[in-house]
This record gives sequence, structure tokens and C-alpha cells, in this order.
Amino acid sequence: MKLVLASKNPHKLQELRTILSQLGLDVVLESELGLDVEVEETGTTFEENSLLKAQAVLAASGLPTIADDSGLMVDALNGAPGVYSARYGHRNSDAERIEYLLENMKDVPDGERGARFVCVITALWPDGRTIVARGECAGEILRAPRGFDGFGYDPVFYLPEYGMTYAELSGERKNAISHRGNALREFCRKYEEYHD
Repeated sequence: MKLVLASKNPHKLQELRTILSQLGLDVVLESELGLDVEVEETGTTFEENSLLKAQAVLAASGLPTIADDSGLMVDALNGAPGVYSARYGHRNSDAERIEYLLENMKDVPDGERGARFVCVITALWPDGRTIVARGECAGEILRAPRGFDGFGYDPVFYLPEYGMTYAELSGERKNAISHRGNALREFCRKYEEYHD
């Protein structure tokens, strides 16, 4: 079965394809169908924004759709950047957003730099079926980036139990523990229940 990913992000596509292909699901970018859907993310939760994206691409394509909304929630910043992670501080690049985050956290002492990545996945079918799955991964924010893989805030999101940032993990290991990987495994469990 084909699922249209409500995203233009090739990194997200790769992570979703890797896990969902085990269910026989073929995930494609909306652009592969000639679509360019712009969605105004007006929700105040990951669930709301994920649903908005899925609804828009379902309406445009008429095909089963999967959407992901994810972000970084930093304890010392009262959960910011949260749903605004991709446009935090109105910065234009991952590097600029990381720099802005680190500037906002410069006075936060070690031991109080806890954070978590959150991912909510929503899948919609034309017949009205819906699956919503949430995943999280806890870590800490470093004072400087480390590693070259991944994207977004990965270079400053440190996992003490692994001694590495998301950006230092192999893709396979990241998928095994990440917020998106956890949400996708929950999605897979719910999907299999639908098809029992």
C-alpha cells in the first residue's frame, strides 16, 4: 500500500521508509505525485499540527496519507522550542537555530539541561480510518554541537547512556531509540491491529 508523506523532508522520508517497509507500506513524498502542499501549522500541539498536515495532503491526493510533527522540548525553556522547533527564533537554517538555542541556554548549568524530542505521527485513509502514534526520547542539550549525521537539533541532543549525540549515532541505532523511531513502532503496532 502507498502512503503519501505530508512533508518535503527527505530525512524524514528515509526514516519512515526504513521502518514502514517492513509492513509492506511504500512511503512517497508528496512531490513524487506532483503535489506541493503548503500547510500553515497553526496548532499548539504536535498532535494538532500532524493532523493538519495529514488532512491537507489527503485532500490534495485522495490517497492514504501519513504526517509527522516533531520537535525539541527543553525543560529550562519551559518546553520551547516545542511545536515551533523548525522556525525557532525565525532563524533560516539548522545551524542558526542551534546557535539561537545555545545562546538562550548559556546560563543554564550542567545538570539542568534536560530535554526531549517528541514525534507525533498521524495517518489518514480516505475511508475515515485514523492512526495517531506518539514517541519521545529524553536527553540533554550540550553547550556545543557534536557529530555530522542527522539534521535539525541532532548535533546538540546528547544521550548520556550512549555517550553520543543524535548526530553521532549511526542511522540504524538512531532509528532504534529516537522519538520518530518510537512513534513509528507505536504506529506499526496500531496498524497491525487494524489489519488483524
